Amino acid sequence: MKTPIRILIVENQTLARIGIETILSAETDIKIVGLAETGADGFRLFRELKPDVTILGLRLPDSCAVDEIGNYRQANERGKIIVLADHAGDAEISRSLKNGASGYVCKDVSADELVKAIRTAAAGKKYLQTEVANILSENFGQEELTKAERKILQAIVAGKANKEIAYDLNVSENTVKTHVKNVFEKIGVSDRTSAATLAIKRGLVRIDV
Repeated sequence: MKTPIRILIVENQTLARIGIETILSAETDIKIVGLAETGADGFRLFRELKPDVTILGLRLPDSCAVDEIGNYRQANERGKIIVLADHAGDAEISRSLKNGASGYVCKDVSADELVKAIRTAAAGKKYLQTEVANILSENFGQEELTKAERKILQAIVAGKANKEIAYDLNVSENTVKTHVKNVFEKIGVSDRTSAATLAIKRGLVRIDV
């Protein structure tokens, strides 16, 4: 008999976690070996249990999957990571894949597609939910923001004026104005409200709630 794919689920939303558990429990070739609600517990179980595939919630109370994927890969490069998100933002998808994720799905993913994603990742291949792949292709080729530009955009989303941003970052107001202009050009907007809206939609900045 073929060895089942060993799964770790790291997700803080109870309904999502139970739903995934229910779906995967019906599959004879998949075995859930661990459950965690926080990033810290998830990473601890990942190191202890060495699962074949980890379903990692994008937003956890104490961490963001995009930042943690590298740590997971470093702890066990054979363990595959599938990011589970509330919605798909192309910037977060791109960064997740760049950092070593094997897949990216949203919480509205069908049972069949979730199982397919797991089997694909376990086989050493990449898998993107159909909706996720479409979003990524729509924004393919768009110029990436620099680290400084992302900080500026984060401040714009927070509702800060150029003078406040300049003070916070210890740069001149003219420097901030230049960055703002570059950000607007790169993401294709002409005002701060549109920039903030698009930044959240695409996952260009992190919104901690």
